[in-house]
Amino acid sequence: MEASIQEVARLTGTTSRTLRHYDAIGLLEPSRVGDNGYRWYDDRALVRLQRILLLRGLGLGLPDIRRVLEREQDETAALRHHLDWLRSEQRRLERQAASVERTITARENGGPLVAENMFDGFDHSQYKDEVEQRWGADAYASSDAWWRGMSDDERAAWKATTARLATEWGEAAAAGTDPVSDEAQELARRHVAWLSGIPGTPGHGATPVKEYVLGLADMYVADERFAANYGGVGGATFVRDALHEYAARHL
Repeated sequence: MEASIQEVARLTGTTSRTLRHYDAIGLLEPSRVGDNGYRWYDDRALVRLQRILLLRGLGLGLPDIRRVLEREQDETAALRHHLDWLRSEQRRLERQAASVERTITARENGGPLVAENMFDGFDHSQYKDEVEQRWGADAYASSDAWWRGMSDDERAAWKATTARLATEWGEAAAAGTDPVSDEAQELARRHVAWLSGIPGTPGHGATPVKEYVLGLADMYVADERFAANYGGVGGATFVRDALHEYAARHL
């Protein structure tokens, strides 16, 4: 199989410009370039592109993706590992959906709510492998110990702070606030301060690492699970742009 750059861009939802950029930085070279300058991609190049897009979906930046691809030479084994994660995530989402359906049914019919049923699929440890892949085993261990060490009141307070910040981001985005405005930058400052309070994250207890903040901001848009916290991709894009601006000024 061989596809032109236009076909690849259409099939993947990316752009020809992005594919040319991948070529320029040595991340994805076309299998050949025609006399007319058109780039063509064969099976091997398309498999590599699939891996790149999967890793982008996990929030990895291009330099990190390059390192992963260089380290994992066995493409089939790497794809099989990612497939296992996707299936695990699919099962988790199915369990969450079933939990919500049970809650709705109980509410509508006046039946009892059972905590074990309500929160099936919400266990934060479900993300263990994903966190370790992105930020390392120490990051997961530190944040997991921190979370489990909290009292119920402390966890409730932290969740309330998180929800309040997400709500204010969403309200600012809905109001059409400029990402570089004082209002948006104050939200960004609070967001970065919130990140610094999570053990295991780069820069915990001080100023978060700039690359970490930028990568996380990009992930808010790329990963629909995170985008949902800010009202969807539009709200997440506003958060990302504001955090990028804050990082450029202060990190």
